[in-house]
Amino acid sequence: MWFRRDLRLSDNPALRQALDEGEVLPLFVLDPVLWGPAGPSRRAYLAASLRDLDAQLGDLGAALQVVRGKPVNRVVQAAKAVGAERVHVAADYGPYGHQRDLDVEEALGGADIELVRTGSPYAVAPDRIKNGSGKPYKVYTPFSRAWFDHGWRDPVDAPTKAATKGSWLTLDDGTTDIPDPRLPAGLDLPEAGEAAARRTLEEFLDKVEDYDRDRNLPGVQGTSRISVHLKYGELHPRTVLKAVSGKRSKGAETYRKEIAWRDFYADVLFQRPDSAREYYQPDFAKMDYDDPGEAFEAWQEGRTGFPIVDAGMRQLRATGWMHNRLRMITASFLVKDLHVEWQHGARHFLHWLVDGDLASNNHGWQWTAGSGTDASPFFRVFNPTGQGRKFDKDGEYVRTWVEELSDPDQVPDPHEPSDEVREAVGYPAMIVDHAEERREALDRYERIKK
Repeated sequence: MWFRRDLRLSDNPALRQALDEGEVLPLFVLDPVLWGPAGPSRRAYLAASLRDLDAQLGDLGAALQVVRGKPVNRVVQAAKAVGAERVHVAADYGPYGHQRDLDVEEALGGADIELVRTGSPYAVAPDRIKNGSGKPYKVYTPFSRAWFDHGWRDPVDAPTKAATKGSWLTLDDGTTDIPDPRLPAGLDLPEAGEAAARRTLEEFLDKVEDYDRDRNLPGVQGTSRISVHLKYGELHPRTVLKAVSGKRSKGAETYRKEIAWRDFYADVLFQRPDSAREYYQPDFAKMDYDDPGEAFEAWQEGRTGFPIVDAGMRQLRATGWMHNRLRMITASFLVKDLHVEWQHGARHFLHWLVDGDLASNNHGWQWTAGSGTDASPFFRVFNPTGQGRKFDKDGEYVRTWVEELSDPDQVPDPHEPSDEVREAVGYPAMIVDHAEERREALDRYERIKK
């Protein structure tokens, strides 16, 4: 069983299939192609999640075998070492993972070993949902209707110790310790592992009825916070959908649609792997953009002088996570106020986000940049001050993450502090004039329309 984005025992059809066939070697490959660019948040979290999976396997009498290197070599070596006839996986549909699996499948075939794909990290796997002409959907709303109509299977139970006694294999050599990377000072990540994922889900179920109202309020704990657990497969979306299936509130319905968005973006990326880096709508590549410079660095570090933008960017650096409303606000500010191409922001997010998912992150950026599917039109430019007043009415979120603005006695209005207040508390002046940059962004858009 080659674990990848399914670091759990419950609702793991690939693992159950492997155990049904005989003795199993539980394997994880530290792939330098993925480990190298992962960034501190994802490296540390992955390591913690692997330790949790190893402990769970230990309860069943097994041990996670961790090897380092190219999967096309290491998976074949491991399979040969234990005389495996099959390698079981959950299918990967990402641009790199899909091709990697094809290469591993070919290499295994040369040794008369079969690669068996069972399930995927999605409620409905990419390339399953098609329109009446048999083509993939390019727009979310009709996709989501077909997605709901298609449905998904129920979760499968976790294996038990009694059922798996004597079922496990180990490697004699070539393994490595699970890494223990150090986090940068000030970065504090959520607890990893399947048990933590289950607790987070249970806590969310108590407030899912309010999700439709609270999900846009960054100062309220109104979102599920399970994106990181879905990223590493500590929970499967089927498990989540089953948990909310008995809820009939508008909040639960809205939440199910968010799971559909995750599956939609995975499908879009599978159909258009180039859209991970290139414009989904190519005309936007013709727009005039500015080179990243000091303003970009100020954005990265939360020093733009726009409180809601800085709060989001500082939350990202402190927790490896950012509220989704803030992801949209900060992305809009970079692309439309600073005129920097979305790819620069997407890379920065993926470096720090513990839940950094290529499909959701990069297509979310394209949505904001106006160049993706279901695009927020480019001429829709978020006013950061207005967004702050609308979604953080009392300033609680800004005061939490922008220390200079935390004292209400010194800073009565955290969304629009005066020049005198800024100077007194050491908070920077606004690096741009939003009204002027909005006009500039629209002028650049008009030029590519012509």
